Order: sequence, then structure tokens, then C-alpha cells
Amino acid sequence: MKQPLFPAKVRVLSGSMLKLIAVLTMITDHIASHFIDPRLVLFSLGRFDISLYGVLRGIGRWAFPLFVFLLIEGFLHTRSRLRYGVSLGVFALVSELPWNLAHSGTWFHSGQNVFFTLLIGYLGLCVLEYWKKLPVLQFFTLLALAMLTVLLRSDFSSRGFAFIILLYLLRGHEAARALTGFVLNNPWWVMPSFLIMSLYNGKRGFIKGKVLKYAFYAIYPLHLLVIYFIKYQPLG
Repeated sequence: MKQPLFPAKVRVLSGSMLKLIAVLTMITDHIASHFIDPRLVLFSLGRFDISLYGVLRGIGRWAFPLFVFLLIEGFLHTRSRLRYGVSLGVFALVSELPWNLAHSGTWFHSGQNVFFTLLIGYLGLCVLEYWKKLPVLQFFTLLALAMLTVLLRSDFSSRGFAFIILLYLLRGHEAARALTGFVLNNPWWVMPSFLIMSLYNGKRGFIKGKVLKYAFYAIYPLHLLVIYFIKYQPLG
């Protein structure tokens, strides 16, 4: 039984708006992590210095919970779970070189991009769905998938995988879902993302059709390439 935080009349955000917010907060996070000096202080509150870096990274931390929420919505409503999983795998591979370039300036980097975490989390959702009557098999398969994120050193690693699984299991309980975010993420930074999720109205919104759908995915590797060129290939 669902336990919404907000009445239907104030749930005004479509899936497309959630995607837009997720993308903008992700880019904000990456701008801060790659280009902003953490020592740049905006103002002080008593003994605490508030930095531009901290503010932008705080906003940027909303992105992963929102992408996970959208992943779960996609899993629940896709017409073809196989095609959805293949799309995640393709973009994980396509994004790997831009990820490496943006983080090291070379073709190689020790970790893997977040699409690998989302893909492995998606496989975990499939395990929960298809083997729901085999809890022992579920448990050990999920454990193996969590270990895979560690071996691959994918972004957010096993913590991100656990977050995906728990958000799926708690999808009808918004207060408990927010508590999960509090435990598995930086507590204060991510909490607004759960309020944003709770304003979701269940509608697709303006991102429709294959072109816009895949354009949404493509933003990830493309913006990493832009970061690489700005960071490592400055003009002049």
C-alpha cells in the first residue's frame, strides 16, 4: 500500500522534469568536482566556512538518487526489459572512454562510469522480479552483483547497488525511502532529491520518442567529453 508524502494536487513533476533536474544537478556536480577550488569561501557562519565547491557538490548529490528513481520507473514500465538492459549496457560502454578522459586525461582510469552501476542495479531488479519465489537464490545472486560493482570499481560501487535495490523494495513507502537515502548517502545533501521524487505525478512529460529518449542518455558521455576538452585541451 502506497504512503505518499504529498497529495495528488501538488505532485506536479513529470518524468521528463525529473530527468531534466537529474541532468542539471549531475552537470553541476561535475563542474564543481573538476573546476571549482574547494578553498573558495562564499561566506562564513560562525566557525563554519561555506564554499562554492561545497554548495555545488551538495546540489550535485541530488542527481544519483533521481537517476535511480528513474531507473526503477523505467524497469516497472518498460515494454521490453531486455531492450532496456541492453540500452544501459551500450551506454555504459560508450561512456567509458569519455569517463576515462574526463577523470585522467588519458584512455585509462581506475574506476568505471555510473552506467555500470545502474546496469548492475538493473540486473538486481530483474533478479528480484524473476526469482521472487527463490529467496536464497535471490540473496546470493544479489551478493554476487554487489561484489561485481566492487571488482569493477564502478561509480558509487556496492553502496550505489544497495541503494538501487532498497529504493525498489521501498517504492511504495516514501518516508522509508527517504530514510534509506539518509543512511546510504550524505545525509543532508541528498534529502531534497527525495522531496523531488515525492512530487512525481506518474506522467511521462515532454521527453517522448526514441530520439529524445536516447538524447537523454547521450548527455552523459557528451558532457564528459566537454569536461575533458576544457580541462585538458584548453584553446590557445
